[in-house]
Amino acid sequence: MWKKESGFKPWLLDSTIDCCRFMKKTYNPFANIVFNIYKEFSNFNHTCPYEGIQVVKDFYLRSELLRLPIPSGEYMLSMNWYFYKNLQANTNITFVFLEDLINRD
Repeated sequence: MWKKESGFKPWLLDSTIDCCRFMKKTYNPFANIVFNIYKEFSNFNHTCPYEGIQVVKDFYLRSELLRLPIPSGEYMLSMNWYFYKNLQANTNITFVFLEDLINRD
């Protein structure tokens, strides 16, 4: 995860997750948050093996799924997808998060 401050800088964490292992048992809390953000927009929410085209379609970020307390700013979630130790895809999701301090309930 990256935060924009004079260019995108590493922020929060850098982690490697085995997707096949994770899909069998969601063992990583951060990966679980990321997975819950995009799972309803994708067709790869099952265990390995993955065959054919894997798609994330019509994705939009809903703030209620972003369960991390983060400060206002511009962020990028960059992911490299490896299956069987081979790079299969790169994804970069950029978003702006604005904390609404005036209208807090």
